[in-house]
Amino acid sequence: MARRNLFQPPPPPPTDETEKADAKSRFPNTGAMSGVKSTLKDLSSNAVRDIAPEMIDDGGPKDRLTFNDADVALLADSIRQHGQQVPIMVRPVPERPGHYRVVYGRRRLHALRLLGLPAKALVRSLSDEQAVLAQGQENSQRLDPSFIEKALFAAELSSAGYEQAVIMDALAVDKPMLSRMNKVARSLPAEVIERIGPAHGVGRRRWEELADVVRVQDLDMLAVAAAVDLDGIQASDERFARLSDAALAQSRAQTPPRPAASPALSISLDDGTVLAEVTESARSLTVKLSKSTSPAFAQWLRDNAEEELMRLHEAWRASRASD
Repeated sequence: MARRNLFQPPPPPPTDETEKADAKSRFPNTGAMSGVKSTLKDLSSNAVRDIAPEMIDDGGPKDRLTFNDADVALLADSIRQHGQQVPIMVRPVPERPGHYRVVYGRRRLHALRLLGLPAKALVRSLSDEQAVLAQGQENSQRLDPSFIEKALFAAELSSAGYEQAVIMDALAVDKPMLSRMNKVARSLPAEVIERIGPAHGVGRRRWEELADVVRVQDLDMLAVAAAVDLDGIQASDERFARLSDAALAQSRAQTPPRPAASPALSISLDDGTVLAEVTESARSLTVKLSKSTSPAFAQWLRDNAEEELMRLHEAWRASRASD
């Protein structure tokens, strides 16, 4: 056993730094403590808080058409009987301490306001882009929004300045589909779409067809909608059908009838053999030459078509100049 030199001074008392170093050597940082801290942070962020509805702003991009009073009353009755089963998500408003802005759960928030109950909410510190992603993903899983609701949501996000990549991620769509959504949303007035409603049974193709008619014919859809009585029609799909039929009827009324096609002109040889046939439409003049009647001439014209057409064109210009 080693014997300590009696004349050797005793070791200095431990300082805070040496105690920390000693603790670190005895309890090395293997990631367990950082994992515990991360878990505690996650648990804290996932905690559901009770927040007074009047402290929550329900502004921001809308991912579905306005829900009616009957929808809210039905949900409120369910919450009254069974409680709020699914929390909403909110994020703090930095410029208004104690206030929040809803990320998703607007219909639940309206029902809770109707009942005068606090909202069970998950509070997240999210950027605008993160809030949009959370809103789009949650509503796609729970609400099954219709095509036109997604189109309006995409158009609103685009107008608010969100990048295209963020919008595509929020709606889980690719670039061509986003382009189609924007085309429909830009072609139809928002007031008309809101009057129709979500129309869950009306797919992308029928909305695009209506948008094409409106855009090509430059229809005033506000006037068309004002002339159609939709007050007694409860089904959103039926309201779409009525307005779509009215738009098509207006389009046909605005389209002038096509002029009758000119009769074909036959060019015959001296022996009566038809050499060529000339037909005319609103956009073109077509010369149809039969290869079976005169194959050699057909080949010659094919080889000299440019030169002969230029010669004819010069002759035409000369005749106009002499008039």
